[in-house]
Amino acid sequence: MSYPVTYHCPRCEAIVELDREGYLADKSVTPYPLEGWTYVDPDADVEAADGVRFVCGEDGTLRDDDATGCGEPFYLSYVRFEGGEAVDPVPESEYVRLGR
Repeated sequence: MSYPVTYHCPRCEAIVELDREGYLADKSVTPYPLEGWTYVDPDADVEAADGVRFVCGEDGTLRDDDATGCGEPFYLSYVRFEGGEAVDPVPESEYVRLGR
């Protein structure tokens, strides 16, 4: 049985809604994908992937018809298991150094 679940866009706070099974455990909602996770669009089989890639306001998932969204992608990542253990995301391999 599926349930409507809502998420906030991490950039503009617009609310999106997704119907999905209750057994899936959320790990995070981020403006970037987690390294090693596979993502699908909200209208695909969201239970077959490691998460969902939303495009805020452009993929038909906004909860309020009056909302517009920011048009930027963001990512819902589920908890992944390998060998019975939860997998932690690998940190970004590149670092940005800011000038002083």
